[in-house]
Amino acid sequence: MPVRLLRFSEINLAAWDACVAGARQVVPYAHSWWLAATAGRWEALADVDATTGRYLSVWPLPVQRRLSGRQVYQPPFTQQLGPITSAPATSGMNMNQLVALGARRYARFYTQLNDATSPPETALFTVQSRQTYHLDLSKPYDQLRAGYCADYRRRLRRHEAAASPLRVVELPEAEPLLHLFRQTQGPAAGLRPRHYARLRRLVGELRNRDLLEARAVFHPETGALLAGALLVTYRTRLIYLFAAASPEGKKVAAPLLILDEAIRRHAGTPGLTLDFEGGMLPAIARFFANFGAVPVPYAALSFHQRPWYLKWIR
Repeated sequence: MPVRLLRFSEINLAAWDACVAGARQVVPYAHSWWLAATAGRWEALADVDATTGRYLSVWPLPVQRRLSGRQVYQPPFTQQLGPITSAPATSGMNMNQLVALGARRYARFYTQLNDATSPPETALFTVQSRQTYHLDLSKPYDQLRAGYCADYRRRLRRHEAAASPLRVVELPEAEPLLHLFRQTQGPAAGLRPRHYARLRRLVGELRNRDLLEARAVFHPETGALLAGALLVTYRTRLIYLFAAASPEGKKVAAPLLILDEAIRRHAGTPGLTLDFEGGMLPAIARFFANFGAVPVPYAALSFHQRPWYLKWIR
């Protein structure tokens, strides 16, 4: 059956999630419950088996309406999407099919592909190179720690030798972390109340599925939250989804302690990769690289069609 462009009402969500769960690409962001939390509704390209109704390949296209027309966009807290293909499938979904089926339908288009998908060779899209950072956690912790930069190893030794070292503990509720982010990084990140509402929905979905790890460091005397992080465990990925730190927390290296504790707990897990989910800003890239992580590229695609009443202008 040829690839179809589906409206949200036409999507079989059970078949969709079965395809994503068994896909060669490890993309938790493409699950229906993740998209429902961060985007609400979406359209999609889908290759559907005519006999069984099974989805062989899917490509989520979150859509929003603007005055200039309908736009495909990348939802918040959703690093990568793009084509996703079930492991046994031989689906031929490709960029040219998106051009033929979807490009003329949208006024604007922006999507970030997953790191297992190569960008298209077509003049329709503008292709931007992006990167995240990955760390292979299959190695023993001692070996991973030896790969940290010298300053990180020195800070950890100093912390371990302290009379009352800071402790990384479980964070029962995410709200204090969201509040800390709003006070610190929030304004620069441009997050608005609707973004935090989406993150709350996503946290709830992740907790319901036992996929969330919430960790924090508190001040030993005042009890103030110094730093915290939300990590997602999904198949072969541990994803550093969201984090915040106070100025004091940064001074005492609380973010370093949280990530080191996560690496220590998951070290030696065959096939597991820590995805730091970032690295476009130089300072953030250095922070991740100092753990021994390596850059992993992925592509962002975009195009913008002029409205019909402007197309006559040369």
